[in-house]
Amino acid sequence: MTYAADPRVDAYIDAPPDWQQAICREVRDLVHAADHEVAETIKRTNRPYFVLQGNICALLAAKDHVNVFLYDGAIVPDPAGIITGGHENKSARTLSIRQGEHIGGRTLPGRRRPLARALRPGSGPPLARG
Repeated sequence: MTYAADPRVDAYIDAPPDWQQAICREVRDLVHAADHEVAETIKRTNRPYFVLQGNICALLAAKDHVNVFLYDGAIVPDPAGIITGGHENKSARTLSIRQGEHIGGRTLPGRRRPLARALRPGSGPPLARG
């Protein structure tokens, strides 16, 4: 897949261990595959964000896992059970992925379809802003 890669996002993804790089690259590809108009940028000093009419998701490579933060339009039902945090949140949820982890009996490739659906802009209900 071809998309406009932000060199700052490349630098972020190239920094952690290989297994975290692989997760970040796969999520990045899924986001861009969900909608070709998604743009990537850096926010909060050095965090990769994927945006299209607002934030869709962000990446955070932590010490022993990678967090994928799903925002606003990505707040959708989770019948596949891929969400690991923020189930009751109104504006963001988290998918934490650890090295070699099997969540719900599935590896990251097994979660590809539900994650791609969640990342599709406009897939979730609009949220009221207070």
